[in-house]
Amino acid sequence: MFVGVDLGGTKIAYALIDHKQGRVLARRVTPTDSADGPDAVLMRMVGDIRQVVADAGVALSDIRGIGCGVPGVYDDATGHTLFLPNLVGTWHQVPVGPTLTAALGIPVWLINDARAFVLAEAAYGAGRGHANVVGFTIGTGIGGGVVINQQLYMGIDGTAGEFGHQTLALDGPQCGCGNYGCLEAFASGSAMVAQANVLIESGQAPDLARRIAHGMQLTPSVMVSCSDIAVHQLLAQAYQYLGAGVANVVSLFSPNVVVLGGSVAQLGEPLCAAVRQVVIERCRATPVARIAIVTAALGGDAGVLGAAVWAAHRSGAEDVRALT
Repeated sequence: MFVGVDLGGTKIAYALIDHKQGRVLARRVTPTDSADGPDAVLMRMVGDIRQVVADAGVALSDIRGIGCGVPGVYDDATGHTLFLPNLVGTWHQVPVGPTLTAALGIPVWLINDARAFVLAEAAYGAGRGHANVVGFTIGTGIGGGVVINQQLYMGIDGTAGEFGHQTLALDGPQCGCGNYGCLEAFASGSAMVAQANVLIESGQAPDLARRIAHGMQLTPSVMVSCSDIAVHQLLAQAYQYLGAGVANVVSLFSPNVVVLGGSVAQLGEPLCAAVRQVVIERCRATPVARIAIVTAALGGDAGVLGAAVWAAHRSGAEDVRALT
């Protein structure tokens, strides 16, 4: 059995998986409260892992490993986090793996949360049954991952799959990473919201402005529901950029399936249809008719399930069954 942990900016999710029977035995979700500091968060994680194991009625000694998805950069060799921008204090050189291992006596492996998402969708979700899967997580930022022959491709220090930081325009807007013209600067949720704010301030989005004035949060889903032509043109352009980013990745990897996940991907078929059309138009040397472009199937479970699968892979388990 393996425990998956998904450490997020606002909440931490846990799941205990019986990898031989393909069943989730227990789940748990608690607030992160990262303002309390890394030591306090890690101690709560220790208690929560113990609790989710107890909830399943199994012994801690039966757990073969723990996978922990983290929203940022980490050192795989040491198990330390290096930069988690969504947590207070950025978590530089925090010994997440060693601390959990020392407290629980169980090996711990870290994984980037976007890579965990793609691994889960490939194993259990929208990419299940296919050898080669790529995935995009499209939310505040854009991340992703690559599964080749049913194995997660990590690259150097686990950084393979940073699809949001491919350059689409040499003279484009500056991205949060410091580069200019990244996909993330054009098509992430935060980029769409920033562009919508410009339209509101210029008077080009009166319906959207009214909605925000009445207490609605400015999100891509609210933008979709408004009647402002300029807002819908903004969304259409963002879909085009996203399609171009997906087309680049399709040309590189020629996968069986492209999975789109995250809050922006929840806009659904209109976004998927726009992305498919761009891929068809721009991928002239790839058999795009044989490539499925779909939205994610696992919802909020993807990160925690992917982390558990990662622990199973890293432990050398060869008897991992698909979830039923």
